[in-house]
Amino acid sequence: MADGNQVWKDPDIGAVRVLLEQFSAIEQPGQDWATRRAGMDAFGDMSPLPDGCEKVELTVAGIPCEKLTPAGADQTKALLYLHGGGYCVGSPKSHRGLAARLAGEINAPALVPDYRMAPEHPFPAAVEDAVACYRHLLDEGVAPGRIAISGDSAGGGLTLATALAIRANGLPQPGCLFAISPWANLAQQGAAYEVLAGVDPMLTKAGLDEFAATYLNGHSVSDPLASPALADYAGIAPLLIHAGGAEILASDAIAVAEKAGLAGVDVRVEIWPEMIHVWHAFFTQLGAGRRAISEASAWMNARLG
Repeated sequence: MADGNQVWKDPDIGAVRVLLEQFSAIEQPGQDWATRRAGMDAFGDMSPLPDGCEKVELTVAGIPCEKLTPAGADQTKALLYLHGGGYCVGSPKSHRGLAARLAGEINAPALVPDYRMAPEHPFPAAVEDAVACYRHLLDEGVAPGRIAISGDSAGGGLTLATALAIRANGLPQPGCLFAISPWANLAQQGAAYEVLAGVDPMLTKAGLDEFAATYLNGHSVSDPLASPALADYAGIAPLLIHAGGAEILASDAIAVAEKAGLAGVDVRVEIWPEMIHVWHAFFTQLGAGRRAISEASAWMNARLG
């Protein structure tokens, strides 16, 4: 990444882009999966838990999870947070800070599953685990309309796929969905992949192609549970989508919004100028990250009742 003498309108984004130069790219080509996973988990150490937030490890349907409970949380609500990482890296630890911040803003406990990942467990293992965790929340007595499902990057795509699988399984939809920079078409198609190729400091089409091939393991890229940008969204819960104006996944966000809108879904898509992939995760350094979380949380609260 080389910004040169680029002058950014946002007061914080330039410093964040400089910070990113000190880390390997998210895709980390040439490294084995264990090394990549360790690197992603280390990122989570940059965002400690908020004061008063309780972390408990538990197992749900055989799936290791973390439950993050903000001080004074409303136990009648729940956030199911699905971490990003290309379906191959990432964990509750890597995304603990972001999940806890969202949970605090909506005043609800967050369940963050350590869902199965490729290459050990390719598609559709992640979808199956996410649905199992949603069933757990229902079994615990949380009303579906009081559950928000959210996730970032691959977790954003998984948020959409989970809602589709919930519908296919005849389960009630959650109260709302919040997809952050969703990776929703594993074929990597759309104008942003070309237009923003030299601007995005975190993702490349080639890197995403590698993750997609690993996750799909020969399965069709056109399966809507793998590429939810291709899905029929009829009957899906209200949906908020955030994407950055400097990330190649902006095309995925727009494609999903179009499909959902044409299916009659209450959908809102926001493309934030100059923002990078999952800028929300940089909320400690980035004012726009804090604003994005707060505004999305207000949107979710309005639908959770």
